[in-house]
Amino acid sequence: MGGEKHPLEITAVIIFIHRILYLSENINMLTKEEKRVTIYDSKTKPTVPQSVRPDTPLHRLNLNWREKDLPEKERTKHVHRLHPYLGKFIPQLVEVFLRKYFTAGQTVLDPFVGSGTTLVQANEMGINSIGYDVSEFNIILCRAKTAKYDDRKVRMEVLDILEKVRRQNPLRHSQLSLWEQRQDLFSLTQSQPDNEYLQQWFAPQALNQLLAYRDLIDREGYEYCDLLQIILCRSARSARLTTHFDLDFPKRPQTTPYWCYKHARECYPTTEAYKFLERYSIDSLRRIQEFSKIRTNASVAIYHGDSRKAVNPQIDGVITSPPYVGLIDYHEQHAYAYYLLGLDDKREQEIGPAVGGSSKIAQQKYQQDIAAVFIRAAEAMPRGSRMIVVAADKNDLYGKIGAMIGVEVEAIVQRHVNRRTGRRSSEFYESVFIWRKC
Repeated sequence: MGGEKHPLEITAVIIFIHRILYLSENINMLTKEEKRVTIYDSKTKPTVPQSVRPDTPLHRLNLNWREKDLPEKERTKHVHRLHPYLGKFIPQLVEVFLRKYFTAGQTVLDPFVGSGTTLVQANEMGINSIGYDVSEFNIILCRAKTAKYDDRKVRMEVLDILEKVRRQNPLRHSQLSLWEQRQDLFSLTQSQPDNEYLQQWFAPQALNQLLAYRDLIDREGYEYCDLLQIILCRSARSARLTTHFDLDFPKRPQTTPYWCYKHARECYPTTEAYKFLERYSIDSLRRIQEFSKIRTNASVAIYHGDSRKAVNPQIDGVITSPPYVGLIDYHEQHAYAYYLLGLDDKREQEIGPAVGGSSKIAQQKYQQDIAAVFIRAAEAMPRGSRMIVVAADKNDLYGKIGAMIGVEVEAIVQRHVNRRTGRRSSEFYESVFIWRKC
């Protein structure tokens, strides 16, 4: 015979049910990739960047953000997505360590500035910043992101050049096939020194529109040329003769219809660029306006040069994500920009270039070069200040690099990265090295 349940038994059942519901809810909110990784089962909630203070213990940081904790719109907020960039770290990671180790009015250095994430986040918080990079495209992108804009004038310029391109290149009612376009008469300007790449990767109509936009930047005397060049390059990236699902790693021009894994249907290579110029013009204006609401007057200094040779002013620390050894060709990923704009190609100055591979000799050279950069930075830092270095150190190179610099290893924070740019087939982890100048 069943009697009445004891109150403690009822309470236990209720707790058990709530626990099951909680687990079920959270499992359902994980992405497929997150379900494969055990760290997302942790009872410790991911760190809210805005909650971090100078006295926040390092062991309390949980940097394994799930999609529900940090949706894409937050990871790519305002100017952070003015242009796609392979291998960059997310702004929230930078924010965590800016809040812990820096205060407004201080200066942070990023010697591998890349797409400018450190510079943008530092400016948001009133922290001065300095960035170096050997890629001229990266320098233009950083200037476009961090510039102070006159809202009315920048809108006027962006819409003015767009309208002039439209008038020069009347829009067709339907997309022409590549074969029809090849019969059109078109020619590149004599000022274009290397047009083989452009002819190979762009349909004639698309290329004419891109070149018209580029030439207008050169001759119309616009104030915000950096932003216009980024809009042009972002449009060129999308207008290439490539598949929709392989914008990061296109191997050869796609000139025929193909089965698109992204859209699950047959797709066609694009033959025009104007629709992208229009789309990214509107998007860029929106992002610039969003950032202008929170932008501070903190200084931003950006240098096109080799940080191994830099003579840095007084700084209060470093936050950076160095290049990987033998993995990414940081110039080649933006080849369309270099050919369109005629940029200064300094890939021979890259540290750990993809063409050099990742052999033991390449790794040793990488360690020496990275150490040289940080030794330069340390000379401009006061004792007790920090270097925050984010790296995927699968070859265990950074222990020796730290020893070569002569810093104290305060901590190494591990995190799983589940939202890298582009497709990947394996799990990806990175380490956050926190070094203290002795």
